Amino acid sequence: MPEPLEESLHSWLRQRRSEHLLRVRRVSDSPQQPVMRIDGRRVLAFCSNDYLGLANHPLVVEAVADGARKWGAGSGASHLINGHARAHQQLEEEFAAFVGHPRALLFSSGYLANLGMLSALLSRGDEVLQDRLNHASLLDAGLLSGARLRRYLHGDPQSLRNKLGKPVSGHRLVVTDGVFSMDGDLAPLPGLNEICQAHAIPLLVDDAHGFGVLGKTGAGTGEALGVQPAMLMCTLGKALGTAGALVAGSETLIETLLQRARSYTYTTALPAALAEGARVALRLLETEAWRRESVLALTERFKAGARRLKLPLIASPTPIQPLLAGSSELADRLSQALAKAGVVVPAIRPPTVASGSARLRITLSAAHTTGHVDSLLNALADVWETEGQVGG
Repeated sequence: MPEPLEESLHSWLRQRRSEHLLRVRRVSDSPQQPVMRIDGRRVLAFCSNDYLGLANHPLVVEAVADGARKWGAGSGASHLINGHARAHQQLEEEFAAFVGHPRALLFSSGYLANLGMLSALLSRGDEVLQDRLNHASLLDAGLLSGARLRRYLHGDPQSLRNKLGKPVSGHRLVVTDGVFSMDGDLAPLPGLNEICQAHAIPLLVDDAHGFGVLGKTGAGTGEALGVQPAMLMCTLGKALGTAGALVAGSETLIETLLQRARSYTYTTALPAALAEGARVALRLLETEAWRRESVLALTERFKAGARRLKLPLIASPTPIQPLLAGSSELADRLSQALAKAGVVVPAIRPPTVASGSARLRITLSAAHTTGHVDSLLNALADVWETEGQVGG
């Protein structure tokens, strides 16, 4: 590496560290579960997106192990060569039936699904309208598609409506998260969908954090709010505890993505063993409603305790519970103090969130107990008293 570039990178890292913005990896020696061994210590974790507690469920683990014995460790090729196994096909069909769409397509990750969708559907002359707080993968996908990217105010259908005044020469697509990953709030899907239908524009919903948690059957934010978007993306690495992502929609949409989505065509297929695990996790989602009920009840218990402690939570009806710190320094200090107390909660800082809105991102799981939640509240009470009152 040329010396000037090395020095520039070193300077940038030094500045990130001084601004409390440097990201640091932790090393886990245990599966995803509430009590873990991380960096050599036994800790209570409130930082995973394993909302239903399925990442280490014995039936899911067994399905992955059996799948590896049946299909091998890797797929060996892309889906369009010879990497598309019967397990992949069955997962696509079962997911499509569950969410009520004609067809679905399996991608190796949510990021790849979003990149593949927008690049396959949009190009120069088109326009993509996105919520300002959409996930980075959606924003990146919009930029890379070549379409004009316009961002409407967060959760504001009227702001979207205002941006649709002038016609465009090409196609339009409206894109939103279902549940926003850093705030935990829900997109106003009924209002957005009404506008989209009035203008004959498809609505694409990335429901990575709503699928499995919200709705009568766990089908997600759309089910909870009575909206069936034209295009739906759900990840498998969160509520279903495995890996990969599925896009659901019309026969025409899915066949187009299969033909044109470069992140699908030019990527080795997800190991079939993981597809087998996801199929079992999907069945558990369908048959064990108590998991959704439990994580939402634990969320309410946490919120009630936080109100008693007068902690500055950002309002959220989901298992994502952000505690606003404001400054990156305070968020970092609070996270480190909790870690010393044996509780792992990540500090979320710019550029992931806006400057001045750094926070702790607390996430709950059906695998947690009321005792775990109470331990978290006790730790927060102590840490906030010693650190929060002097920060900002």
